[in-house]
Amino acid sequence: MSANAARTPGPTVTRRVAAPAAAVWAVLADGWSYATWVVGASRVRDVDEGWPAPGTRVHHAFGPWPLIVQDVTEVDSAEPGRELVLTARGWPIGEARVTLTIRPDGEANSVVTITEDAVAGPGRLMPAPLRHLLLRPRNTETLYRLALLAQGRK
Repeated sequence: MSANAARTPGPTVTRRVAAPAAAVWAVLADGWSYATWVVGASRVRDVDEGWPAPGTRVHHAFGPWPLIVQDVTEVDSAEPGRELVLTARGWPIGEARVTLTIRPDGEANSVVTITEDAVAGPGRLMPAPLRHLLLRPRNTETLYRLALLAQGRK
């Protein structure tokens, strides 16, 4: 990753969730739910055993039918109940680094933050301000979907 990419990690979106941190983590730890909360993912084909341990992958597809592309998202690091860092691949667009953090907010609520930006491929060629403008609404919807699933698990 370039020094510039390290300084501008992408837009950060935060959402207060009416569910405890454990319920949010349970959704993230269920690789089969990935396509339900990740905007753009259309289905999950397989989940590596041990997900979300570092190095494990969700094998997913993205895009509208019939233009579906098969790819993977890999766990870079995980702190159960607190943070999940992913490399989401979506070639031919490229790869993105996604960081999700969970912070308890009392016993029954939590605050979830997502930061994402392109790290490889053609998506990196788009100027950062434009790229970030496109990512913010996508990640706002992603957190909304994640919150709904977590709230259903509490």
